Amino acid sequence: MCGRFNLQATPVQLKEIFDLLRADDFPQRYNIARTQTVPIVRLDPESNRELVPMRWGLIPGWAKDIKIGASLINARGETVAEKPSFRTAFKRHRCLVPASGFYEWLREGKDMKPFYIHRTDDQPFAMAGLWERWNQSGEPIESFSIITTSANSLMSSIHDRMPVLVEPNLFEAWLDPKAEPEFLKGLVQPQEWNGFELVPVSTVVNNARNDTPECVQALTTQG
Repeated sequence: MCGRFNLQATPVQLKEIFDLLRADDFPQRYNIARTQTVPIVRLDPESNRELVPMRWGLIPGWAKDIKIGASLINARGETVAEKPSFRTAFKRHRCLVPASGFYEWLREGKDMKPFYIHRTDDQPFAMAGLWERWNQSGEPIESFSIITTSANSLMSSIHDRMPVLVEPNLFEAWLDPKAEPEFLKGLVQPQEWNGFELVPVSTVVNNARNDTPECVQALTTQG
């Protein structure tokens, strides 16, 4: 799964990487958790890419309560096209979730050891996502999920799942509302990653209230 991630990229960086018309300022985040609001990239009605804030944890249009979103932060790539919670969004509302890195935990006995996974050049990347608009409260709420798949050789050393990443040359294809379902299913299959590393970090990241640079600081460099 992907239960925490971070984003330290500037609006200028995201504007260039995602070919956005504009990108408003947003706070740098070191420990993004479920139900929190962060910027994602989607197509606007004119098919331009836009950066919009959304709640993490997809709330299906048919849901009676927003609380369901807390349990829908991830969508399994193997079933995303068929599962009722995600199939409409997979067909119509795909998005890109910008990240500087994400966290995963390795179980060692009773302990959970956190790792930070990021690009070695520290450049932002895109996770495959889905979004929906929920209208049953009087004021629409837009929310998203991150698609996951089986772990590749890098991630399998600590966990059996990982987020699906979308390379820049596939941004257009992933966001295309006319994309064929079989093509999309191919994009959410496990892929090897080049230029990524796993870094052991402090258990300070375990607490979602801790949203500081210490969350990404490698244990070997801590005093």
